[in-house]
Amino acid sequence: MIGSTIFILLFAGGSVLFALNIKKIRRNILLGKEHSVEGDSSERMKSMLLVALGQQKMFSRPLPAILHLFLYAAFIITQIELIEIVVDGIFGTHRFFSDSLGGFYTFMISFIEILSVLAFIGTIAFLSRRNLLKLPRFNMPELKGWPFKDANLILLGEIVLIIFIFMMNGADSVLSNTGFAISSHLGPLLFGGFSHETLHIIEKIGWWGHIVMVFAFLNYLPYSKHLHIILGFPNTYYSNLKKKGQLSTLESVTDVVAPNFDPAYIAKTDPNNPQRFGAKDVTDLSWKNLLDAYTCTECGRCTSACPQNMTGKKLSPRKIMMDTRDRLEEVGRNIDKNKGTFVDDGRSLLDLISTEEIWACNTCNACVQECPVNIDPLAIIVELRRYLVMEQSQSPSELNTMFTNIENNGAPWQFAQSDRANWTNQN
Repeated sequence: MIGSTIFILLFAGGSVLFALNIKKIRRNILLGKEHSVEGDSSERMKSMLLVALGQQKMFSRPLPAILHLFLYAAFIITQIELIEIVVDGIFGTHRFFSDSLGGFYTFMISFIEILSVLAFIGTIAFLSRRNLLKLPRFNMPELKGWPFKDANLILLGEIVLIIFIFMMNGADSVLSNTGFAISSHLGPLLFGGFSHETLHIIEKIGWWGHIVMVFAFLNYLPYSKHLHIILGFPNTYYSNLKKKGQLSTLESVTDVVAPNFDPAYIAKTDPNNPQRFGAKDVTDLSWKNLLDAYTCTECGRCTSACPQNMTGKKLSPRKIMMDTRDRLEEVGRNIDKNKGTFVDDGRSLLDLISTEEIWACNTCNACVQECPVNIDPLAIIVELRRYLVMEQSQSPSELNTMFTNIENNGAPWQFAQSDRANWTNQN
């Protein structure tokens, strides 16, 4: 009875805390401007199932994709066992579904154990890639400090969780001869000579350790890059289905410039609160841009594929996303501190992202193509550029020359429109 009460309190407390954290994240995302979601819902659902659930884009790099699949499959399938743990915790039962499911129950737990072993292999491989092999994309400046620790913490937590699973199943196998695929062999090897009382204690440590780790992980997610486990699904559903080379247009420009002049747009605008051209801060971005920032996995595939980064430029698309998320969290804390109102702190997104980074991008969309969850760093870069050009008149001299030519000649080149076809008359 005491155990059930403790479990219910843990379950309720962990769930409420998680819900509150998710509510804050949702609030922060909705600080962004409206975003038009275009495209058929069935096409969006297909994209979500292929990219988020099916891990389609991960397999452009087969080895890490397979290792990631081990962890991903173990995470998904293990939730079946978690359902039973919750039932046992609330009602004080032991393996509630084992009698009713019989042989299928043994098969499912065995399958989960095999996936857990594969997840253990994948976890060791990922720890090695980050800490021993030191792959370049995992050792860039933006990953120093907390991001590096965050990745290692979650991997070490995965190992601890797997240990608890096999403590629970291994001790249970010795006690009741369950016949599970891995623990029926591992249990006698590790716990074969122990008394029944000791085995019960080991099984309980494994059981409680498992559920505590689950709730700890659940409430760690909102502070970690691993939030993509949840947000990857809505992010791929709402991702851009247009051709990647098609950039968005500013309504505030297209609706007031002939021949697209729209008096209705002028009528609905507030002269005391004019719309900003482009983005200076996170609140000038769309909610989809902000969802992208929270969904970033920090895997660095975007940066490793960026031709500008390859040639030594300062630009890192991953850093763009991380900086956007950091600034959004900063704004969120400001709102919490001031009881629901944002008080100008004199900072903006441009304090984190330099003009050198913004202008280094050549808009090739390599980062967008590579992202395993359809994040679009380019959309944020373009909005920051628009602000610099249209509100600050800060653009490279080469672009200023091009702007002048377009204004005077109707083309980027310094030739009069009437002279442009002269080359066709040469013999």
